[in-house]
Amino acid sequence: MLCGMQAHDGPLTRLRKSHEQSVLDLLRKHGPLSRAELGAHSGLSRTTLYDIVAGLVEGGTVVAATPPAEVRRRGRPVEKLSLNPHAGEAVGIDFARRAVHVSAINVAHEMIGSASEAHAPGLTWNQRADIAERLLGSLGGAPPRGAAAHGSAPRGASAGRAPRRGTLRLGALSAIGVGVVGPLIDVGGTDAREGSLDGLPGLLHERFGVPVLLDNNTRLAALAEAVWGAAADSGDVLYVRLSHGVGGGLVVGGSLHRGMYGMSGEFGHVTVDPDGVPCQCGGTGCLETVASIDAVLQRYRAAGGRAEDVTAFLAAAASGDDTAHAVLARAGTAVGTVLAAVCNAVGPGVIVIGGELAEAGATLIEPVERALHTHVMPLVRDRVRVRRATLGEAGSALGGIALVLHESPLLSRYPQPATEEHA
Repeated sequence: MLCGMQAHDGPLTRLRKSHEQSVLDLLRKHGPLSRAELGAHSGLSRTTLYDIVAGLVEGGTVVAATPPAEVRRRGRPVEKLSLNPHAGEAVGIDFARRAVHVSAINVAHEMIGSASEAHAPGLTWNQRADIAERLLGSLGGAPPRGAAAHGSAPRGASAGRAPRRGTLRLGALSAIGVGVVGPLIDVGGTDAREGSLDGLPGLLHERFGVPVLLDNNTRLAALAEAVWGAAADSGDVLYVRLSHGVGGGLVVGGSLHRGMYGMSGEFGHVTVDPDGVPCQCGGTGCLETVASIDAVLQRYRAAGGRAEDVTAFLAAAASGDDTAHAVLARAGTAVGTVLAAVCNAVGPGVIVIGGELAEAGATLIEPVERALHTHVMPLVRDRVRVRRATLGEAGSALGGIALVLHESPLLSRYPQPATEEHA
């Protein structure tokens, strides 16, 4: 029962419960907020908000704290409110093509830690789940049935930061958000993609004893950049990842957009060259055949360049190699042209470009911006901002956590009595 509720369920009680839930939702999604910020987000009057907050603090659901002295600005320190960090934690796992990335965070948006491990191709889901379990254990304390460790704040935290040792407590918010490669037809289901998941959600639920939310890992990276990364100041974000594949994600009004069939964000399969080469999707001349790592390396080598892998190619570009710059310019132009079409359709405020090729910096980003400026509607040419992703390889795992904090069905039952068991 929410603190402050009366025994009966009259109109005033239901209204108070609605206000309490609104405050809890805001703290869950945004992390620590001042009373003034809560008031601006919630629209509640000062008197009502202060009464609701007082009840939540008294009941232990919400905690209040002032910033540490070293990060305070001049003047009276502003008290921040957050969900009680001991109420529960969430874990994000990214099963990338050849690596597993994990992150853990508590409901006060404090980072427990992040870790990654590369692996050979062809591993079974059991083997990859073993890696995830081991990585979570490395964050501090063995992770069976949701165990992990407490650590530092996520805002500005990077993968590999040493966490504090401890044991993660199960609570009403405990869950795992999982990212996988490729399109998902039935997001969140146990048979989400043509037989290739082999019961992964059930496997992870058995391992950790908490519910599992599943989505495409590139879409999750988009959500993470919108919550904690390069686009944290915008509710409408278009994200594209230029890696071994080309994919993306849309965050609309602060929420992840999946599309009716879970196919949103497949920008890599927009045709940019009708006379181009075949794509693995069955199409011809898709963006992925021009702007993926494999396509860029192939074009670079065909033009006489020498690079064994993307690291060597990026090094050549950084050294001023004209051939590498020309290849990146072609890829960036194609990306910018596709993004302009998407912008004209959905109107994002920020475009975020991630993936290994984004590490080329201005050599890639400037051609993207030129093509975008050429093809987007003149009215918004100076309004859409292009930024590089900031969360790196931890992005999709953090997006899994954002998925839990934003969308878990468990949240409708939060907070619960501490004695209640959670599956």
